[in-house]
Amino acid sequence: MIKRNTQQIDASGKSAGRIASQIALILRGKNKVEYLPHLDAGDVVRVVNADKLKFTGKKLQQKKYHSYSGYPGGLKTKKIADLTSAEIIKKAVRDMLPPTKHRVNLLKRLIINNKNQYGRSSGN
Repeated sequence: MIKRNTQQIDASGKSAGRIASQIALILRGKNKVEYLPHLDAGDVVRVVNADKLKFTGKKLQQKKYHSYSGYPGGLKTKKIADLTSAEIIKKAVRDMLPPTKHRVNLLKRLIINNKNQYGRSSGN
């Protein structure tokens, strides 16, 4: 029987990529001693203060995400400034997980909050 714990990560003042790699490691269960690649033994990850992510340089104005539908003229582009912080973290974590059928189940255990651990808004 696999025991799942809830791990909490504070995202305030940290970059999106560093947080995403840490989350992907915990979701897969690689931080546990009993890790096996064919078992889904990861924990539940709760990210708090997601709206306080740090972006260096001109990423908010220049970085873009592309999605292609497969049809002519089907390329859609979004700037990172148009996305919410929860969408940015979820996209980064999704790209760091292996592209297998288990990725959907791993992402179900990712909970992203824009508030601190006490349920209050992080601003007040």
